[in-house]
Amino acid sequence: MSKWVFEFGDGAAEGRADMRELLGGKGANLAEMCLLGLPVPPGFTITTEVCTYYYQNGRSYPDDLAKQIDAALAGIETKVADMKFGDAKAPLLVSVRSGARASMPGMMDTVLNLGLNDETVEGLAALSANPRFAYDSYRRFIQMYSNVVLGVEHYNFEEILDLHKEERNVQLDTELDADALKNLVVAYKARVEDAIGAPFPQDPREQLWGAIGAVFGSWMTPRAVTYRRLHGIPEDWGTAVNVQAMVFGNMGDDCATGVAFTRDPSTGENAFYGEYLVNAQGEDVVAGIRTPQHLTVAGKDANGSELPAMEEVMPDVFTQLCDIRGRLETHYRDMQDVEFTVQNGKLWMLQTRNGKRTTQAALRIAVDMAESGLIDRSTAVGRIEPQALDQLLHPALDPNAERIVIATGLPASPGAASGKAVFTADEAEAEAAKGERVILVRTETSPEDIHGMHAAQGILTTRGGMTSHAAVVARGMGRACVAGAGDIQVDEKTRTMKVGGRTIKDGEWITVDGAAGEVMLGEVPTVKPELSGDFATLMEWADVARTMGVRANADTPEDARTARDFGAEGIGLCRTEHMFFEAERIVAMREMILADNEAGRRAALDKILPMQREDFTEIFKIMRGLPVTIRLLDPPLHEFLPRGAQEMQEVADAAGVDIDTVRRRATELHEANPMLGHRGCRLAISYPEICEMQARAIFEAAVAVEKETGEGPICEVMVPLIAVQEELEILKKIIDRVADEVAAETGRRPAYMVGTMIELPRACLRAAEIAEQAEFFSYGTNDLTQTTFGLSRDDAGSFLQYYEKQGILEHDPFTSIDVDGVGELVSIATERGRRTRPDIKLGICGEHGGDPASVAFCNKIGLDYVSCSPFRVPIARLAAAQAAIAGDDGDVVRIAREA
Repeated sequence: MSKWVFEFGDGAAEGRADMRELLGGKGANLAEMCLLGLPVPPGFTITTEVCTYYYQNGRSYPDDLAKQIDAALAGIETKVADMKFGDAKAPLLVSVRSGARASMPGMMDTVLNLGLNDETVEGLAALSANPRFAYDSYRRFIQMYSNVVLGVEHYNFEEILDLHKEERNVQLDTELDADALKNLVVAYKARVEDAIGAPFPQDPREQLWGAIGAVFGSWMTPRAVTYRRLHGIPEDWGTAVNVQAMVFGNMGDDCATGVAFTRDPSTGENAFYGEYLVNAQGEDVVAGIRTPQHLTVAGKDANGSELPAMEEVMPDVFTQLCDIRGRLETHYRDMQDVEFTVQNGKLWMLQTRNGKRTTQAALRIAVDMAESGLIDRSTAVGRIEPQALDQLLHPALDPNAERIVIATGLPASPGAASGKAVFTADEAEAEAAKGERVILVRTETSPEDIHGMHAAQGILTTRGGMTSHAAVVARGMGRACVAGAGDIQVDEKTRTMKVGGRTIKDGEWITVDGAAGEVMLGEVPTVKPELSGDFATLMEWADVARTMGVRANADTPEDARTARDFGAEGIGLCRTEHMFFEAERIVAMREMILADNEAGRRAALDKILPMQREDFTEIFKIMRGLPVTIRLLDPPLHEFLPRGAQEMQEVADAAGVDIDTVRRRATELHEANPMLGHRGCRLAISYPEICEMQARAIFEAAVAVEKETGEGPICEVMVPLIAVQEELEILKKIIDRVADEVAAETGRRPAYMVGTMIELPRACLRAAEIAEQAEFFSYGTNDLTQTTFGLSRDDAGSFLQYYEKQGILEHDPFTSIDVDGVGELVSIATERGRRTRPDIKLGICGEHGGDPASVAFCNKIGLDYVSCSPFRVPIARLAAAQAAIAGDDGDVVRIAREA
């Protein structure tokens, strides 16, 4: 018989922390906390294998599951004195929560206070001698169960609650007395019956199975599917279900509930951080319904709160919580996010998990823990998600810029962003798809807003604290967020926000500073970030660990300087065609294209030569002593010609020809499929004088820099689009001849190599022959992906989403390398190239060079370097280090994607 249910409680557990694949993160950690002797309410976990069974068998359960659940319920009853599930006089109530292997905060469903009905509520009232508490729990249960299980929307209950508070002239839920709550329960049940055509379920076991089904069902809700897609969580992992005896934070003033982080999740400071509420249940803290209070006096003072800290109100419980904080962090060797409840002065731990944190915080925590000896440096390097470094590598607000601050809130997620104010998640997604920058403005966010939060540049809410949904999700996504800006009034119907006499309409620009908690009018200029401190320390450790070099794709001196600032060890791709589009140069380039003989082309190229040489000189100075891979002209010539009649006339006038000549030449150069046409090495074969000019510009610039600075670059001349060995053989002879000429003219021989960009399947297969001429290969995986799949990367985005949704493709092959197809071709070319030339230099220069999973693949097959855009250089450095630390694990690419 399969074991579907694992019990925990009273210092014992059938599971443990390393069983998260089976028990989910929550279930595994509840078991582990029991084994550590921490106060955990007893319960049981239904495994992720049941979720898999559920979806594979038409949303049904294994035959023996019910028997195991009954036994586990009985196990809880033995650990909770004199209480029975469904007993009218001494009812045991339970919570039902999800618990996936990977943390998905706010995405999955939860039901609290399960087991209450019209009879058991009276028993709870008598048992606790607190009717108000009992009916408060019952009305909460009806609302939560009806929403999660029965599909009755929250607003139905919020409307009734608001009316009851208005009738009694009170502001807070806690001001409603027992009689008011009894009336509320009657009204809630009536609304449910109206909505579903049946009474609210009274049988506790029916309630339990309904909640279990709802939690499993929530695995496939749109918000959960979106979250998994954004975070690379596989669908087949499934979720576990945790059923646990209820403990109550809403029984009176000696009760509370809260959320805490063992360190500050925004800054990484080693300070206890969190919020709590007296006389409340867990959802009250994260929902923003009441203003949370700080755990510590220091936190209260830092945020200017007048509400008492837990350290003051419940000092004994706070001391116990501090002790548990230290034990958990030492045990898990990572910052923990915990949930707790205090019932009648007794502390209960409801959850621990590795806490979500900003990248700045992650860096500080990793470095601090390594320097204190809690973890080693390799572990510290592995703690930072490479993609998350994007949060650090983009501009912040210019400190000298004028700012019109219109509101302040909590600094929920650092960073700064400007954009057009939008008031719904759907609008945020739609506007972002048009290329607009937007700030999502909401009273409070919910899991249904996940797609809009991802699309937005920043998030602004008027309710909620530092542990609210908006704050936690924004930090995980790296979005700037200001939460709890209570002075702002949001009207979602009119799509406006009002503050201080101002009205901001939909589409008007605002700026949020998530580090300062400020909201500003208009767009505020930004400045580049300064990378130092913990970032620099961790990157030093990463550089020691990695075995693969990291270069940058850089076409301009500015790009080259940025690349060096971010730690690039050279340039892996300098695209020369980008240099030709400036006003003065494009004229000479067009003259060359319009010339009808070699002499005319050479005359035009003589004008381009000094310009090209100047470009290379500046880049070589910045990269002196480092390798610079320069790709010879690649795009087809028609891309340099104008399309409109006016521009054609201007070109004709500049070239001294009539407009018909320009039109005729444009027609001659037009191609039905230019990506596979007269481009790359084919241009140089047809017009070798272009190759000669570029080679001369490269070598003259290299010699000039060496003469001026005493140290020149290592030039790597890359011939694009080679398919046949003879193409490279012919062009290499030209390049070598020009190098000899420059050496004879200057008395200095530039250091250089000649190689090719491997971007065609045939080149991969014939790599052994090509390596007879090529001293290096650089895999151009952008075009190699296009030619392998027969896809246009400019057009594939319109339909690849359907392939991903149906599981045909796991991911977009243009963002992360297709290991099975494109990757195999790269592996073949690597093996065959090295067979011919053992010391051949091998790298990758497509956008995949900045994708952590692709970097892991490159490390696995033994490439010498990766090259990516300048701002992704730190990402590639860290990913390369993590790949080296992981070693030759066959799942290293999968691990990188899951991270």
